[in-house]
Amino acid sequence: MTTDQRAQSRPVTLEHVAREAGVSRATVSRVINGEATVDPRLRKLVEEAITRTRYVPNRAARSLVTRRTDSVALVVSEQEKRDVSGPFVGRIFTDPYFGRVAGGLLDVLRPRGVQVVLMLTDDEPSRAQLLGYLQQGHVDGVVLISSHAADPLPGMLSGTTLPAVLAGRPPAPTAAGLTSVDSDQVAGARLAADRLVAIGRRRLGTVAGPQDMPVAQERLAGFRAALDAHGVREVAVAEGDFTQASGAEGVRALLERRPDLDGVFVASDLMALGAVTMLHRLGRRVPEDVAVVGFDDSSSALASDPPLTTVRQPVEEMAAEMARLLLRQIARGGDGGAAGHPLSPVLFRPTLVVRGSA
Repeated sequence: MTTDQRAQSRPVTLEHVAREAGVSRATVSRVINGEATVDPRLRKLVEEAITRTRYVPNRAARSLVTRRTDSVALVVSEQEKRDVSGPFVGRIFTDPYFGRVAGGLLDVLRPRGVQVVLMLTDDEPSRAQLLGYLQQGHVDGVVLISSHAADPLPGMLSGTTLPAVLAGRPPAPTAAGLTSVDSDQVAGARLAADRLVAIGRRRLGTVAGPQDMPVAQERLAGFRAALDAHGVREVAVAEGDFTQASGAEGVRALLERRPDLDGVFVASDLMALGAVTMLHRLGRRVPEDVAVVGFDDSSSALASDPPLTTVRQPVEEMAAEMARLLLRQIARGGDGGAAGHPLSPVLFRPTLVVRGSA
């Protein structure tokens, strides 16, 4: 073996990463441990250097010192026995939102050698089994996706010492101890309403999400409030379940109630994709006859014909922030986690992306 080959076979160390990034070893260590005091510019340099050098932490040695597993759980919690399209697991892997969350988490966690374990729960036995697994020390923390106000899991996690971050705002007072990351849903829906009014649409409707979900409630409330401010008092409402099929059926129901409909806000891109397909089937041109605005700016927005005008919530950036907040809690030994003092909630601002549908 040559000298160069021996050099290439040696593991990359913190010192290598520090030299590559042009920072101190201590700074690299603080970035890897998710400490909040690192300047964002330096954090970016270190993360890029970790990627270039393919640095992998010595997990076994580190675990002996820190007693950590270097893994976190991404928990998707669904409400029990909901009447929705398709099985729970199938919806998880077909909804673009969940893939975007996973991608944002991995962008931050993978360079630090932290693995993500996907866990699903949708009834009382699976919640109890999940909580037992988490409390036995198999993971260092949890990122929780829970959208339903009646879901008891956020409150259950809030009563533990396990570091946890919630995607979205706490759905109930019992979950107030969880650190949370969300986008301003009301402001996003206002952007949709403003766009429809700005292009001259007045006979409006919306395919809302399930009204047992705070996120869907906020989007509907924001849309109605913005239209009221514009002097538009009548709004036809149909309720979907954030699936493509429910978007199609929702817009069909709106047209049955209001055949002169000329604009519709659909509370997710996946539902909007179904709505546009149904409008074409019913002989309505988009946007000439009916303008459509979605929400999310997911891959479904570009799959639509025409591509969707939509409200963008920066899901990948939000998920990356969840990962950083969770690492910060883990580094503090759980203080500030679920049973401690939660870190300040983070609220992202949505933006409007104008394409062909409105």
